[in-house]
Amino acid sequence: MNTEKVRTAIIDASDSHRRNLANLVENNSNLLLTACYRNAIQAKKEKVELKSSLIFLDVEMPLITGFDLLESFEERPEVVLLSDKPDYALKAFEYNVTDYLLKPLEMKRFEIAVQKSLNNIKLQLDSKAHDHFFVKSNFRKVKINYCDIKWIEALGDYIKLVTKKSNHVVLSSMKAFEKQLPTEQFVRIHKSYIINLNRVEKLNHSIVEVDGKSMPISRNRKTNLMDALGL
Repeated sequence: MNTEKVRTAIIDASDSHRRNLANLVENNSNLLLTACYRNAIQAKKEKVELKSSLIFLDVEMPLITGFDLLESFEERPEVVLLSDKPDYALKAFEYNVTDYLLKPLEMKRFEIAVQKSLNNIKLQLDSKAHDHFFVKSNFRKVKINYCDIKWIEALGDYIKLVTKKSNHVVLSSMKAFEKQLPTEQFVRIHKSYIINLNRVEKLNHSIVEVDGKSMPISRNRKTNLMDALGL
């Protein structure tokens, strides 16, 4: 990692666990504790996911659970889920979280989770400076070259990356994923579609065709598309 510390937030209903975790974070030279919340309501109100690169998140909280909060995130930072029971472990990794820790926290497992997070953040930073990036798909990291992407399609809480070689389903919103893409190469043409401008084959006033697939153009996005194509 570089010398800049990773902005870290804690969301935990237990005062004692929150204090213990805060001590662990503050004693880690790579982390900067920027926020502590006793419930997900406050964290959601303050849009914690937009202010933190790493979040330690309690699963069992009143009213809004850790999973509920995850589903509301506009962007997905590194997330380490916390619980005093192993019951939610499988569900946790269905959400592609970075790690799942049991309470009370053990120093060794905490350090492993932090290192996983640091590695993932480094991969993301490195990919922004190159012609590729990494996504989590089917519980593994997959390298995606920008030039190989044909289009991106919304699938509820997921997106589908359609590439030259294969397709990948990724847990992300279209809005969050759009921010990761180079604007000179990709444009959103509809609430459900982002296309690679270099792969456009045909278009008219309402439809664009990319690699044989026809996709609708939203009226309010048509001008952006035409400008991007220089038409």
